[in-house]
Amino acid sequence: MIPAENSTVVTEFALAGITDDPQLQIPLFLVFTLIYLLTLVGNLGVITLILLDSRLHTPMYVFLSHLSLVDFAYSTAVTPKVMAGFLVGDEAISYKACAAQLFFFAVFLIMESFLLASMAYDRHAAVCKPLHYTNIMTPRMCSWMVVGAYVLRFLEASVHTWNIFSLSFCRSRVIDHFFCDATPVLALSCSDSNRSEMVFFILAGFNIISSVLIILISYLFIFVTILRVRSSEGHQKAFSTCASHLTAVSIFYGTGAFMYFQPGSRHSMSTDKLASVFCAMVIPMLNPLICSLRNKEVKRALKKAVGKAKSSLKFKF
Repeated sequence: MIPAENSTVVTEFALAGITDDPQLQIPLFLVFTLIYLLTLVGNLGVITLILLDSRLHTPMYVFLSHLSLVDFAYSTAVTPKVMAGFLVGDEAISYKACAAQLFFFAVFLIMESFLLASMAYDRHAAVCKPLHYTNIMTPRMCSWMVVGAYVLRFLEASVHTWNIFSLSFCRSRVIDHFFCDATPVLALSCSDSNRSEMVFFILAGFNIISSVLIILISYLFIFVTILRVRSSEGHQKAFSTCASHLTAVSIFYGTGAFMYFQPGSRHSMSTDKLASVFCAMVIPMLNPLICSLRNKEVKRALKKAVGKAKSSLKFKF
């Protein structure tokens, strides 16, 4: 990941953090600890429910379980380090740890966009071609889609990380962010970073455009199909099938648009940090609530699991 020939003179970075106000350190530590615990319980709980309930072993829930895994993973790549910074005031991060954080955050963030696109295609198949759904979204097809995506995203994140950390860093060791994100790390390079920036934006642009196109085209066909349905019951069923996914897509890409498409005059690092907090910490906490607990099948599986747990406790005591 990090070339041996790298000529950097920096062995350690310092993260600027979210705020310098000492009065906010403990309150923010408590808030982010609560957010991370909810993220942990929510996402791992969804994965456990889907694994244990055979009725949830369908393509939609396979993608949903991986979405929960990805949300937990990229939140874990960032949040514990932020919490440690609030608690002990140590914002130092080693060169290799910074590269690892950027790598894993990139892997799972890119994977999230792919999973949202895959879920849109799955909803398209369910709504537009219900009679052929089982032939289109076979277990083999889902497995290939997920495994292939992980392999490609790990390769792509490796390119991202090598592309950035093959540069020399000698201007400053302070990263103006609360984690090692690509743009603030690139800003510290004293090498010519034009090529690295171009590679970064080409790869990022390809991922965003391809994922958004799949989602838009899938929902275009879904809405056309819904308009052809005459009964209000059919409309309601189709909308309920897609509502939670559309909400998750809107929040995820809305946050990205806020971060990257602001006018230059209004763009600031403070707004980037705010959006990054929402992207890296809040969205992984919200997704289990949006995508799972509003779902009847997941609610049924949760009630069943709670009922079994109560019965086993009564039996023991």
